[in-house]
Amino acid sequence: MSITRRSFLASAALAATATEIDAQTGMPMRTLGKTGQKVSLLAFGAGSRWLAYKDPDNALPALDRALKAGVNYVDSAASYGDGRSESWVGQYLKTNKKSFFLVTKLGGKRTYDDTMRLFERSLKNFGLSQVDLVHMHSLGNEDDVEKIFAKGGQLEAMYKLRDQKMARFIGVTCHQNPQALATVLERADLDSTQMALNIAQFGNAAPSDKPGQGMTGASGFEAIAMPIALRKKMGLTAMKVFAQEKLLGKATPETLLRYSMTLPVSAAVVGIPELA
Repeated sequence: MSITRRSFLASAALAATATEIDAQTGMPMRTLGKTGQKVSLLAFGAGSRWLAYKDPDNALPALDRALKAGVNYVDSAASYGDGRSESWVGQYLKTNKKSFFLVTKLGGKRTYDDTMRLFERSLKNFGLSQVDLVHMHSLGNEDDVEKIFAKGGQLEAMYKLRDQKMARFIGVTCHQNPQALATVLERADLDSTQMALNIAQFGNAAPSDKPGQGMTGASGFEAIAMPIALRKKMGLTAMKVFAQEKLLGKATPETLLRYSMTLPVSAAVVGIPELA
């Protein structure tokens, strides 16, 4: 019996989106691909929306509230506030036991040395000797891909971080270039990936107007990169659910969340700029 692409995606999506409800908090939980980790379907975005609180005295209560509500996936990055986001998480961990799946992301020059330097700073910011997951941050065009795979490139550093257990799992994120992401997902041995997935361009994948950036839009990721992640049983998380709030007012937050969460993702990362 032949297996069509449609039937494969349907069965893979069913497996990827098996949901359990946490008995204490009521939070939907899913397995982060082959990592085997149970993560909350709603993830805490520790980026620009969290940094909008301006100081940790205002920001840390938002993180605490999310964690107590059942969120256990916290998504930071070395570039968020040039380490400020990581430092705020570290400040929280000084007085609270680590009870969540901690993720950071590394961009930089895509070299081995720069990646290791950034990661060492991240560990110092967190006050930890290990993070759960580290992503290569914001994959760009094909030139970016070549830098990652080059001798002395970022991927060598990522493999070392995992081999030496400084990071339990490794992956890559991408905002705008599904074809570049597909190339990396096929060629590299990764545990997880994160991509922009929102309702804005549903059924409307179009060539990017930027040279070398291939297809753009959520539907481009769904058609080009997502099937590879599912086939390789990677952890898959969604970002830009609200398109940095540009979609709010055009659709309700519930509708926007529902769209991304009904995709075969393990978690949808959302920024929370106000406690309300």
